[in-house]
Amino acid sequence: MVKAVVGDETQLNLVQNRLSQSGLTSQVGLVIGKLSSALDRGFVYDLVPTPSNDAGEPACSIIDTFKDDKKKGSSKSKSQIADSSTLAIDKDWVSEHARQVSRMLLGGMKVIGIYVWVSDASFKNSTITLSQLLQTVKGVAEAAPISATDWDERLLIHICYSPMRWTCRNCVLASNITASSIRPCDFKMGRVLSSLRTFRCTYNFELSLPICRENASNSSMLSAILHHGISIHAKVLNSARALIDGNLVVNEESSVTEGLHEVELLLPFMKNTLGEACSNKDVIGVLMFSGSVCSFAYSNSKESISQAVADIKDDIIRSLQSRLDIICDQADEDLGPMDNDVQDASQGKTPEKPVSRLVLRLLRDTCSLAFPRRVFIPWSGGTFICDYLQPSERLEVLKDHCVELMSMEVPTDTSTILQPEAEAPSLIAKSFWDVAVPGQPASTSSLEKSKKMNTNGVVGGGKSAKSFNFNILAAVFFLLLSILVGFILVGQS
Repeated sequence: MVKAVVGDETQLNLVQNRLSQSGLTSQVGLVIGKLSSALDRGFVYDLVPTPSNDAGEPACSIIDTFKDDKKKGSSKSKSQIADSSTLAIDKDWVSEHARQVSRMLLGGMKVIGIYVWVSDASFKNSTITLSQLLQTVKGVAEAAPISATDWDERLLIHICYSPMRWTCRNCVLASNITASSIRPCDFKMGRVLSSLRTFRCTYNFELSLPICRENASNSSMLSAILHHGISIHAKVLNSARALIDGNLVVNEESSVTEGLHEVELLLPFMKNTLGEACSNKDVIGVLMFSGSVCSFAYSNSKESISQAVADIKDDIIRSLQSRLDIICDQADEDLGPMDNDVQDASQGKTPEKPVSRLVLRLLRDTCSLAFPRRVFIPWSGGTFICDYLQPSERLEVLKDHCVELMSMEVPTDTSTILQPEAEAPSLIAKSFWDVAVPGQPASTSSLEKSKKMNTNGVVGGGKSAKSFNFNILAAVFFLLLSILVGFILVGQS
């Protein structure tokens, strides 16, 4: 359990100054940092305010119930007026903000809770306020999980004005989260971001994801197959050994020099599961997902190297999942009639939005899809965050993303933006009617054979039939010729 939290002094002082000068009576946002189970400590890198929703309304506001009572003719004392202030939070909007921000964070950086800027009276004197805050913490945890198994703790930071004071609480997640789920923890500021170690890895992958017959019968969507394939590959990646600066990681040593460290992952030898499945006649198609992922991870100097390697692996998988989610989100924003997509797929055409809605059993032709490529934007203390660009997008779109989601400006000097992925990962969906098995000659499906069957029952069409008839005639001719030559030789003897 997290017992102490250290916030980056430089960043949090900037946050405090910004809030003090804003004139706002309330604000809610996300806590970006890391929770370390090995150290029982939390590290806060920055606080990111949640923007206004689509209607232009703030994510949180103070509701003074005393005004409503005054309209009814009732009167209250000053202490009752303080108790009447309630904080209203749009917890769904804060959770959506957390979901999108989590895509922009690199290895070792997560959404680890929420913060609230509100007076001490509004925070403490209302059970409704506390309940809303806890439900918001829970919603953020569900929208932006820390890991596959998740972490059952999140932070709730209260920044109080008049007097200015920071308070940090540790919230233990539960199905029914209540005030008893909160534990106070020590909070102080110090040197955090500038002391992080940086790890970088370029990971090349090539996944062959078989489409089995039972999947086709259930009309599984392409996005579901990809999500499943990525999750399966995550288990393989977790068993990979790592080289850091050319040295094999063999123990839990935590001493590495400052600066950038290169990581190379060594995958274990795997059987050709696709070939085995095809030989068992279970596969009727294949998705080829390949490309290169550039990954970064940041680690505290007190953490072990193995934790940095785990953060790199987690970042690679999250990057692949984020790209797929982005494509699916954009497809869902402009949904057309489902019947049109099904009709296009049945005619061998690739729909405009193929990923989230493509019905596998109707696919007749090979189709391809380019995934967004990852770019890295300078953030704070020499660290980076990331964003994803579609093939048709340029760097200019990064400005709106960063301003809205991270409350930061993109550097005017675009040379500081790293673009190591020259080519984005891509997906090729092979035809389900003619799948070539690795190491075996391409086979023709029964449907293709039935289309090519001629009236004599010979597979291959007219040319094959003519060749077959010619071979029979040639054999009969040579047989007759041999008999004739035999009679001549007998007569001469």
